Amino acid sequence: MRIGLIGLGKMGGNMRERLRRNGVEVVGLDHNPDISDARDEADLVSQLEGPRVIWLMVPIDVVDPLIRTLKPLLSPGDIIIDGGNSKWTHDAKHAEYLADAGIEFLDVGTSGGVWGLENGYALMVGGPEEAVAIAMPVFEALKPEGEFGFVHAGSHGAGHFAKMVHNGVEYGLMQAYAEGWELLEAAPIVTNVPAIFESWREGTVIRSWLLDLMVRALEADPHLDEIEGYAEDSGEGRWTVNAAVDLAVPVPTIAASLFARFVSRQEDSPAMKMVAAMRNQFGGHAVQVSKD
Repeated sequence: MRIGLIGLGKMGGNMRERLRRNGVEVVGLDHNPDISDARDEADLVSQLEGPRVIWLMVPIDVVDPLIRTLKPLLSPGDIIIDGGNSKWTHDAKHAEYLADAGIEFLDVGTSGGVWGLENGYALMVGGPEEAVAIAMPVFEALKPEGEFGFVHAGSHGAGHFAKMVHNGVEYGLMQAYAEGWELLEAAPIVTNVPAIFESWREGTVIRSWLLDLMVRALEADPHLDEIEGYAEDSGEGRWTVNAAVDLAVPVPTIAASLFARFVSRQEDSPAMKMVAAMRNQFGGHAVQVSKD
């Protein structure tokens, strides 16, 4: 199978490599011509056979113009996949826009960060069953080995909605770990905070991959002296809280973790050093270097 992949950044580039390692041919396109396999969208489409599958791995503000560019180049039965962190409310509109040309649309919440190349990507898919079946070889190549890491979550928007909630949960988990780290750092009776987190990696009920990444961050900088206590939010935390308000679902932990990130932009927060460190570890997100 051969697919098109537009957007070869930190995740998209690794996804291209993982697909190729698992037997899927990829024609990649990026604003950087040095890493592209096609000159432009028309050239990319010309290198694919029907039913064509084109995966978009681009920022949210690029999705709509890309879909408008691709629509007249594609044929009935072709599939566009939006695998970026797009807002779930956009997906049904994109599907409707493409439907009169017979083009299918899938929204795929994609998690895995910079580690996805080796570990695989968790995929949350929204859209019609028939299109999912056609794209299944792609999903199988990207997902982790074994029975987990893929779900057909529902109709258009379900994939991005699931990823949005995933990221909201991530906010809450990271905040809890970070607050625990700050408390341990503040206790004069505790003399080896990194070793405590190392010990928690087995046998405890709070062991997780995020905990493993905390340990990695502390190995490089035991007191996180090199990181400013400032953490960005990707936008998905805000969308999660807004959706919870619309659906009258209480999410106090997720909301508090989002607001804590806002506080970090007003004053240097020790806990936010750890949140920033974890974001850097799993997603390669930039950190602000401490000025001290």
